[in-house]
Amino acid sequence: MDTEGTHDARNTRSDQVPRPAAPPDVPPRPSAPPRFAAPTPAAGRAPGSGTAARAGDAPQSPFMAWLSAPRVLSGPGIWAFEHKPRPKEEPHDIAVPQLIAGAVISFLCAWLIWSLLMNDYLGPYWKWPREVMLPDAWKTGNANIISSFVYMALILGAIVLVFGRVGRWPTLFRRLLAPPANRVWDRLPAWLAPKDPASLPGGQLIARAAVTLLLVWFLWQWCTDQTTDSSLLMLQLENLTPVSGQAASYFYYATSYSLIDLGVLLAVFSRFACLPELRRRYGPPSRRAESEARKTADGTARVLQVDQAEWTALRAAGAPAAADRLAHEARSGRMNDVDHARISRAWQSVRAQPGRLQAFIDSVQEHGAAACLHPSGARDLTMRTAPHDLLTSQVRIGTASEDTRNPYERRGTGCALEPDVLGTSLLAVGPPGSGKTTRLVRPLVEAMCLQALSGRAAVVSLGTAASAPAPEEAFDAVIRIGHRDAECDLDLYGGTTDPDEAAGMLAEALVGDVAATLPGGDVRRAATVLGQLLGPFRVAHGRFPGVAELRELLDGSREAMAGLRASLEAAGEKGALRELDARERQAERPGDAGVLLADRIALLDRPAFAGFFDPTGRSRQVSLRALDHPLRVRIDLPERGHTEASRILARLVLAQFTECAVARSDRSVFACLVLDDASHVITQEALRGLQRLRSANAGAVLTLRSLDDVPEALRGALLGAVGCRMAFAGVTTWDGARFAEVWGKAWVETRDVTDRQIVSDEPFTKLMHSIRRLVTGKNVTAKAVTVRTVERERWSASDLANSVPPGHAVLSVTSVAGEHAPPVLVDLRP
Repeated sequence: MDTEGTHDARNTRSDQVPRPAAPPDVPPRPSAPPRFAAPTPAAGRAPGSGTAARAGDAPQSPFMAWLSAPRVLSGPGIWAFEHKPRPKEEPHDIAVPQLIAGAVISFLCAWLIWSLLMNDYLGPYWKWPREVMLPDAWKTGNANIISSFVYMALILGAIVLVFGRVGRWPTLFRRLLAPPANRVWDRLPAWLAPKDPASLPGGQLIARAAVTLLLVWFLWQWCTDQTTDSSLLMLQLENLTPVSGQAASYFYYATSYSLIDLGVLLAVFSRFACLPELRRRYGPPSRRAESEARKTADGTARVLQVDQAEWTALRAAGAPAAADRLAHEARSGRMNDVDHARISRAWQSVRAQPGRLQAFIDSVQEHGAAACLHPSGARDLTMRTAPHDLLTSQVRIGTASEDTRNPYERRGTGCALEPDVLGTSLLAVGPPGSGKTTRLVRPLVEAMCLQALSGRAAVVSLGTAASAPAPEEAFDAVIRIGHRDAECDLDLYGGTTDPDEAAGMLAEALVGDVAATLPGGDVRRAATVLGQLLGPFRVAHGRFPGVAELRELLDGSREAMAGLRASLEAAGEKGALRELDARERQAERPGDAGVLLADRIALLDRPAFAGFFDPTGRSRQVSLRALDHPLRVRIDLPERGHTEASRILARLVLAQFTECAVARSDRSVFACLVLDDASHVITQEALRGLQRLRSANAGAVLTLRSLDDVPEALRGALLGAVGCRMAFAGVTTWDGARFAEVWGKAWVETRDVTDRQIVSDEPFTKLMHSIRRLVTGKNVTAKAVTVRTVERERWSASDLANSVPPGHAVLSVTSVAGEHAPPVLVDLRP
């Protein structure tokens, strides 16, 4: 049950799935909790975090702090971890002098209205609602006093509310008083003013609140003591008291200002008592959910509901002991984010196949957080270079710049990538040194490796050893083509047993870049030639030919053809003999594709590649047919001296990936191909394959130095086939024009300011204008502002080529469901 059945090979040879010789006897301890900052107090807590906090008085573990952090899902490409949505429109801040003037004027107006009402300058009309609604029996005695007090308090509250809103009193408080108060709070010692109330243990939090409330009670008693004449601390509200009933009036008057004293003291000391944290931690779950929902300013955003390590679904399934074991591991710090994601993924498979429930429970009770391990036995990567959030399957690659060309709601927000957007494939274009490998490919490969350890993804990284995005320890298999000491080999035919399918993938790799010059304008004839040789050879020998054998057959070697014919005749395979006869007849025609195929396959039949692509089974071959398992594969292409061979192998891997990802029977695992430097790899058939990945829970990440590395006829089609596009700093104007065209235009508001000279015929006005012209040296003019809505490019070719700062890129993403985000300038620097 260590693999939960989701990691085992299916319909593939066992030697095609790289896995360790045996799982470790003792699961390794998690190397570290998630490597990014714990949630801040201002960010709040996720709904349901109170139960976890009440479990004990021990400080909250880093894993639990990461798990309880709020995650707001605001759209594709937005980092959800502790995200705070911003309004869609940019608010226009009012100048402080204007705020002060408005507040003073509104206060004076409120005071004037209240004075006029209290001195009956406005007549008794404002008292009519009370007179009408009040019964006759309540118009005398204490009932009359109480009703008068309540009615006047309501009138005063309405006046304060209306004029406070008109005068923007809350805004003035936030702009002038809140910042100094926060600075004073930050300078106070931590024992007096806790900076992170969420990290306080439950017992300490309750004791702190009790002590603070006791202090508030003593201060309130002092404020209400008549001998201290402490009423100077409050506004004199004597005008609220009716003239009649002096003794009772004084009682209600004293009660009123005492309650106001208490409210002010609670408001001042609530932050010291951490009352908001108590309400969030111990309040009803429904209210906590509502408070989190109110924090999302965007109506389309939603808060991700996370089980706070209580494993309620597992308890409901009748396994409380297993749920308790996992909850204890989480709170004690023995679980990390990969463990949580892996066990959650295994539980999803159990819910799909209930027959695995008992095996899952036994594994959890025996191994705890180390249950359902990846076949490699690893529970984390040895090193992380980017922030990851496995609850949302996101990796953060940068921050949206505070640029006016970015939508206001995206400025300052984190930018992230996830399988939901990578499923539409991503194309990144930028010159060497712009950061494609270090700031994009490396975090993405790292994220896919983490998700593979949790059983959610399979990743194939293709590049050179010099630009390796992750160390060898992060992969299950490392194929170093051209290195004699390589432990793994690449299956030349993608693990298929169908000769026609193998011929199609191999033809695409060998002659896909020159398909436009072939008869018919595609690789179908080349695939037919290969199929006429691969089929008979497999019938005769039970396997496909090696590189040297295939080269001899394509060259038309008499010995090779005679030997193959003899084997077929001995086996009595007449259908295969007809295929071989057809191949021999076509080889005699001028312009036969076999000559070109022989020249191309000769690039792989070199001494440097001796021992590779061996179909006899003597080497440990890796097949992309295993993409329905959480596989981590790194393929290092030859670096120097074999440029054409590297391009052939890159096209081969891309063709095999698109075919195998679509042909998977189980598509629950996201398959990702990361191709660093896809120069001369993009072909017409490759574009068709990229479009098919979208519906197969798979995607590809391609990087290019320039769009010039793609045939001109395919450049527009390439930008249209991918859903995520990324232009790094330093792209040429020609490349920028392609991106500007695919990103389209948007309606923007423009302001045109014109100066018009004022000409007057009146003598006095002329004199004043002459004096002003002598003083300023300019004619008297009047400004005219014209506001128009025009359609302009989101990012022009000139902006992309000249206005993108170093270390930045312009990124647009589209989800598999079709939700898209406009291009955003992203700061990729750490």
